[in-house]
This record gives sequence, C-alpha cells and structure tokens, in this order.
Amino acid sequence: MAGETIITVVGNLTADPEIRTVGNGSSVASFTIASTPRTWNRNTNQFEDGQALFMRCSAWRDMAEHCAQSLAKGMRVIAQGRLQQRSYQAQDGSQRTVFELQVDEIGPSLRYATAQVAKAQRGTAGAYGNPASMPAGYTGGATASLPPSDPWGQPQDKSASFGDFGKPESEPDF
Repeated sequence: MAGETIITVVGNLTADPEIRTVGNGSSVASFTIASTPRTWNRNTNQFEDGQALFMRCSAWRDMAEHCAQSLAKGMRVIAQGRLQQRSYQAQDGSQRTVFELQVDEIGPSLRYATAQVAKAQRGTAGAYGNPASMPAGYTGGATASLPPSDPWGQPQDKSASFGDFGKPESEPDF
C-alpha cells in the first residue's frame, strides 16, 4: 500500500520463534532479528562491530507455522516487510512506543549456510489458491517426481513443465 515503509533486515534470530493463536483463530509467530553492522577500520586493519539493531518481528497465519517449523535461534535470515509503530501504556503508567516488522517474506540467508527447501502443501488448488491464474500444465509445484536432493530440478514429466521460455510464443499470458 502507498505510504507504508518497506524494509529488509538481515541478521540472526535471538531465540526460536514463539507461536500463539489470537482471538480470531489466526496464528502469529513472534521473534527478534539481531542485525549488527560491521565496518573495516583501516587504522587497526580489523573489522569492528557497530551498535546492534534488535528488530521485533511478527509473521501471521501459514507463514507463522512455517517460521515455527523452519527457523531456530542463531539462524541468519533475510526478512522483508512493513515497518509499523504502535503505542501502549506500560504497567507503570508510562506511555511507550515500539517499532515492529510485519513480515511479508522471510528465508534463511545462504551467505554462510545451505538450506533444503520443501514446498508446503495447502490443498489441491494452484499457487496462492488460484488455479485459473496458472499456466496450462502447471502442477502447483508438486515434488513427487523430483529427486529429494534437488528441490529446484526439472520435473520428470515434461508435460508438467512450463515449456521453453526461450521462444516468445511459449510465454504464459498474465
């Protein structure tokens, strides 16, 4: 939406994501990402750590479940979302303001690690629950025919692929 502040934070989780269910039945995962800038000091020929940013984050619904199952304390992650500010009255009566990242996208950083990706199944509809928007032959990312060691490999069944994107006539209509 217009006027929202979109940010990306790269850092390490300070604890395992905590998941809870709110009044309307939605799941929310809460966690903190610690991001510490490092700069090279030419005088000492060493890296120096700057002041750490501790960004409180929340992920909702299916993403909350995925975060709780996939992320753990110490993991380096990349999170993108909307920065939000809210104010509340503390128990001592003082007024406080906090900033929180409403996570839209999150994943492990592959800079210093590797990861195995598994598509989460949400029923039989296509991506995002809208089979009408998917190109003919798209199987919704089914991985049954893919080797478990290569989640990005080509489907065994050629009829289940997108086809050759090298030719203009094979581009899907959006």
